[in-house]
Amino acid sequence: HLDKWCRDLKILYLQNNLIPKIENVGKLKKLEYLNVALNNIERIENLEGCEELKKLDLTANFVGELSSIEALKCNIHLKELFLVGNPCTEFEGYRQFVVATLHQLKCLDSKEIERSERIQALQNYPEVKQKIREQEQAYLLKRAREKDEAQRRMQEREDKKQKQMESKLGFYSPDSPQNKENHQAEGHREQETWRTVEDEDEEDRRFWEEPTPYTPESRLETHRYLEEKRRAKENTRESKKREKPPRTLVTAEGKALNVNVPKLNFSLKDDEENNQLILDLAVYRHLDSSLLDVDVQPTYIRVLVKGKPFQLVLPEEVKPDSSSAKRSQTTGHLVVSMPKAKEVILTTQKVSTSIKHSDCNTLQKNSRRSGQVEKLEVDPSKYSFPDVTKIIQEKERVGQGPIRLQPEKITRTEKSYVDFENNEEVPPLI
Repeated sequence: HLDKWCRDLKILYLQNNLIPKIENVGKLKKLEYLNVALNNIERIENLEGCEELKKLDLTANFVGELSSIEALKCNIHLKELFLVGNPCTEFEGYRQFVVATLHQLKCLDSKEIERSERIQALQNYPEVKQKIREQEQAYLLKRAREKDEAQRRMQEREDKKQKQMESKLGFYSPDSPQNKENHQAEGHREQETWRTVEDEDEEDRRFWEEPTPYTPESRLETHRYLEEKRRAKENTRESKKREKPPRTLVTAEGKALNVNVPKLNFSLKDDEENNQLILDLAVYRHLDSSLLDVDVQPTYIRVLVKGKPFQLVLPEEVKPDSSSAKRSQTTGHLVVSMPKAKEVILTTQKVSTSIKHSDCNTLQKNSRRSGQVEKLEVDPSKYSFPDVTKIIQEKERVGQGPIRLQPEKITRTEKSYVDFENNEEVPPLI
């Protein structure tokens, strides 16, 4: 959809994509630089509509039809052309032919075109053009043979794979003698697995060491081989994941277990003042909250961190519907507040304003009784108390110096309270 959606494109990089043909770029009128290096392009075409094209990079492709560069005559602003690594660069008179064909070109394969070089190329153009035509015909015949050879090799490889698959299916068939006994079958499977690994290594070594021609088909074959290897590894990983038993979070008897698969630090606090449990889970600071899934149950809490379960059994039952979860703005930790299911009666309760008149009278009587001071009666015959008042003597102040002052008795002034009652039998507070 480049020709429909990217009409104002100026620079386009399409290198290393196994592109076999240049197409769908003819409507990019503002395109100035096109990079299609490391692809499978064999012919230069469909670039007449790129009116502003200034630089074209065709490095390491398979352009063998050198006369196809005549299509670039319409690109009058083309200044740089790169054809390094293409079969056409091995033709005799390659550079002279390109320089004489494209008059607007200023640089070819990173080498500037001198005025004298262009004049000489134009003088020898008819002879060079004839040589290029002959070499092109020879190259096209060679390419036809390479295509047939590649097709034959691909067919042989497919037949070999088919035979290997049939042999493997025959080895694991239920009628085979290896499956008669379980322990023998396991031993044969291990041996076959070991042989399979060896065969794969041998096949891998043979594939990379076998000499092959440098063609678009060989590049595609290499890509397919690498893709098959990658898929085989992915299938092996998926099979291992399937074989791994799922982690048990709840036993068969219905008992929840403590699980910490993400290996996160946590703390569980008992907030008695607010009658709730607070879980502080140290999740990663920059982890997106959408990757966290919190599930609070009456007896346990479960948190999925990127699919990995964290489960903690609670010491008391909580209310799942009243629970709340939030992220700390400073640490990024997950803080879950879970109110306890068991209510706690507070010691200090406020008296409701809506009290009956009879209840008010009762409260007034109780307050009067509490206002009276109850004396502590002690039998002096059983207990004897020392006279604490005579233990400490009165302090005297005597002036210092030549003049002797009269001693002054220090007396304490006690405040009088309305409800205070002095009892001689009770010792004073010191």
